[in-house]
Amino acid sequence: MPIVNMLDAKTQLSKLVQQVESGAEAEIVIARNGRPVAKLVPVDSGPKARRPLGFLKGKFSDFTLEEFNDSDAEIAKLFGVDP
Repeated sequence: MPIVNMLDAKTQLSKLVQQVESGAEAEIVIARNGRPVAKLVPVDSGPKARRPLGFLKGKFSDFTLEEFNDSDAEIAKLFGVDP
């Protein structure tokens, strides 16, 4: 987290914004007379790119519907519900 004084921030604003935008710096603190007064941080760009269907294929072993439903009673018990 670099600290930049106000005069340098004025003259290098485009460079500082580019550093934050590219992810080279998570945030940049702007100081006046050596005292931090502001932060330059990236704006949240919203939701990330959608993951394609099947992106976890091969990460988990296959199981049948019966094997999947076998744990229903245990899960209901954890939530305090009679199966």
